[in-house]
Amino acid sequence: MTTGTEAPRIALDPFVTDLDAESAALRAAGPLAAVELPGGVPVWAVTHHAEAKALLTDPRLVKDINVWGAWRRGEIPADWPLIGLANPGRSMLTVDGADHRRLRTLVAQALTPRRVERMRERIEKLTQDLLDALPADGGTVDLKAAFAYPLPMYVIADLMGIDEGLLPRLKVLFEKFFSTQTAPEEVVATLTELAQIMARTVSAKRAAPGDDLTSALILASEDGDRLTDEEIVSTLQLMVAAGHETTISLIVNAVVNLSAHPEQRALVLSGRADWSAVVEETLRYSTPTSHVLIRFATEDVPVGDKVIPAGDALIVSYGAIGRDEGAHGPTAGEFDITRDTRNRHISFGHGPHVCPGAALSRLEAGVALPALYARFPGLDLAVPASELRNKPVVTQNDLFALPVRLNP
Repeated sequence: MTTGTEAPRIALDPFVTDLDAESAALRAAGPLAAVELPGGVPVWAVTHHAEAKALLTDPRLVKDINVWGAWRRGEIPADWPLIGLANPGRSMLTVDGADHRRLRTLVAQALTPRRVERMRERIEKLTQDLLDALPADGGTVDLKAAFAYPLPMYVIADLMGIDEGLLPRLKVLFEKFFSTQTAPEEVVATLTELAQIMARTVSAKRAAPGDDLTSALILASEDGDRLTDEEIVSTLQLMVAAGHETTISLIVNAVVNLSAHPEQRALVLSGRADWSAVVEETLRYSTPTSHVLIRFATEDVPVGDKVIPAGDALIVSYGAIGRDEGAHGPTAGEFDITRDTRNRHISFGHGPHVCPGAALSRLEAGVALPALYARFPGLDLAVPASELRNKPVVTQNDLFALPVRLNP
């Protein structure tokens, strides 16, 4: 079997200049690919659907960064641009076993299906307000900046009870948090300021609870057990980060896909296909999350003809997994809202660490997209799709901008 020292490594492009080609190369390397993250950090990537499902539930792969040999040896600097994604504090994302079950149970008590559904009216109102603010002449606009970005940010601020006055600063901080190009001297400062903002929000909610998820997290308990302030702060940051980035990319990518496939757009606009099919096929075909960092092997873990050695790190390459022909057939590389397997993707994860905000993201996209196209049924890209550019973010399928003609 192949080990990390024998396999050629695929260096992930820190500027994400061609995500589709990179994902195809990862898939072609087999279910387990040796890769190099920006900054020269070697890890493994699972790139096929079946193997990803197995590894996402494998107890030999854990979230504890202290298992990572490179971390223990001091080979990962504190100012590595992706350190906040590999070691983001104590939350559901970073613990396993009984600790994870405890945290997830307490979060589930706060983020109930009823609470998510109660957001529908607010999402519908925000959607209409943002559509009303688009150019009255139906001209060209950056739809990401004017619609796809503000909607999830206002929704997550409402849900978590975050002061909307903080949103402009949070936008700057999260761009630095996710970017591969954040200067080393800014990495620690960014993480510190984000934690301070979240800590101040928690303190304010302890003093004056409201009808929001942060207040509910403070009050949630299991057999008298409560979340600590550190756990609430880390969970709040996790929910805000994941809660807006994923939905932004979902809305943006759906518009790009429908513009690039007018026959699919005609199906949904005519009512011959549901908007939920657009959402699910976009999640599969253009998954908002390209790579999820990181799990660590407590012992050697065989995958096909390769092995993840004990102490090595694994990332889950959802961008490659979504178009795996083994899971979705020979047309996996095509966008098709009528395909039978569109709902079989694992773009929100699989197993105990599946994204707890998946229902909210689906709700937002399920409200925003039909409302957008009801207002502007002729909406189309204002530039060729080949001119759209990804931001330098290896974890998210995130465009700089989405220029569209509202009424071409």
